[in-house]
Amino acid sequence: MEHSRLIQTTINFVKEKLENAEGGHDWFHIERVYKNTLLIAKEEECNLLVCQLGALLHDIADSKFHGGDETVGPKTARDFLEKENVSEEIIDHVIKIIENISFKGGNFEKNFTSIELDIVQDADRLDAIGAIGIARCFNYGGFKNRALYNPEILPNLNMSKEEYKNTDSPTINHFYEKLLMLKNKMNTSTGKQIAEQRHLYMEGFLEQFFAEWEGKK
Repeated sequence: MEHSRLIQTTINFVKEKLENAEGGHDWFHIERVYKNTLLIAKEEECNLLVCQLGALLHDIADSKFHGGDETVGPKTARDFLEKENVSEEIIDHVIKIIENISFKGGNFEKNFTSIELDIVQDADRLDAIGAIGIARCFNYGGFKNRALYNPEILPNLNMSKEEYKNTDSPTINHFYEKLLMLKNKMNTSTGKQIAEQRHLYMEGFLEQFFAEWEGKK
């Protein structure tokens, strides 16, 4: 299939699958990650088609919305790509991106590396920080009925993958357990550059949040 037609078919598939998704993991999240991917890919030697498909399909069935089952996303993506007669080489690479893109507590060792994974992972992480990252964080916290903040519950900075998956700590803790860590986990020079400014924005937000929490002027 011609690349541009495959991309459009994939976009239509993802839009349909995520029609009723939680606001931080919906089609618009995918679209932003896709745009970030194209931006970063311009500066890297890479297989653009793998990057595009990886970005579009990376959250096709996020495990946190499927009882923690990490096999649903890769299977859904594989079934779709096989139906579209995509080559096994491309499918295998896209599936490895989906399997290795997630943060998973920050202590997860990737068992696969490629520049395409680096690009899509940076693109996804950029959407988790900055103004939109803050909005997504609180949207998901509300979706899970979590407290905004509880001074008695400290962030856990050394969570295992299972602890991270099952945490129900206040939303503010997530900044320290993940979001503020992402700047130093970016893979590409473009990703690092964009992350710097978004990281500063989050630090400013937290400073304002705690000032208001303490009733300071």
